[in-house]
Amino acid sequence: MTGTLLVSIYVFVLAAFLGFELINKVPPTLHTPLMSGANAMSGITIVGALTLVTVASPSVSVIIGVLAVILATINVVGGFFVTDRMLASFGGRK
Repeated sequence: MTGTLLVSIYVFVLAAFLGFELINKVPPTLHTPLMSGANAMSGITIVGALTLVTVASPSVSVIIGVLAVILATINVVGGFFVTDRMLASFGGRK
């Protein structure tokens, strides 16, 4: 149990560090398109969290699943707003 937890924490920290370093190397003009692409991944997170909430016994897993659904939904909605704003900037003046 402890070995699995340590490996999971190690992978999480490594992924967070790698993600931070990769995002810092991306030019500012590409940040919004990358966020638009990340919306699809957040949608997958919502589906996985809903599956977790429906099959898990009432415990900490349900609380974590509900929290994941809430945070992923905020991410998807915010990403769509940013994408809409980005696409509106390419349109002509009305």
